[in-house]
Amino acid sequence: MKIEKIHSHLNGLEWLLVHQPNVWKEIQQIIGRIDATKHKTKVSKEKGMQGKLLYSPIELNRQFKNEFRDDGWEESRTSYWVTDDYSLIRKTLLLSPKEQKEQIEAAGKRAIFSFNQTDFVKRRVATEIQFGKYSFIAYDLFVKHLAFFVSDTIDVGVEILPMKCMQEQMSSGPGYFEGALYDIARQGRGVPAVPLVLVGISP
Repeated sequence: MKIEKIHSHLNGLEWLLVHQPNVWKEIQQIIGRIDATKHKTKVSKEKGMQGKLLYSPIELNRQFKNEFRDDGWEESRTSYWVTDDYSLIRKTLLLSPKEQKEQIEAAGKRAIFSFNQTDFVKRRVATEIQFGKYSFIAYDLFVKHLAFFVSDTIDVGVEILPMKCMQEQMSSGPGYFEGALYDIARQGRGVPAVPLVLVGISP
């Protein structure tokens, strides 16, 4: 596969080029090793596309996972505790999970365990491959990468997305680079408050 477009949010790409150029090179090489034509195996049942061969998101995700794992990227998880009191959440947000739970319970509130997980982390760079539904992209950009950044687990998040020209050859539902770029642009220059690199790919 090849990279068609890159968008740097809050100098995410610039940070990579200065601090982790080898990691950025590795991401590019992994993308280049994927042969998308091998994964055009899904037979469409959708109206207007019945019988047409489409790219399989499941197979593509599996191939990307294997490639990243082979290069030493690991899964990471950040855990935290939530409650129904906004002020209390603000007060405990930056504490350790243990301290969060203690303070929430000390305030007489129920502490509810939660977590965010990202599939690929290496040298404080988180990478997500997103061939899923459009809502998953928004969650990655505005919740997941931000949570890892705030918890001081990563310095930059990389989101790899299909370009529209590829998404049109997938089943309905997956998001795409151009749509994610619009969502970031309409939030203003500082939102989300985490350095990001959006990478648009195509076969």
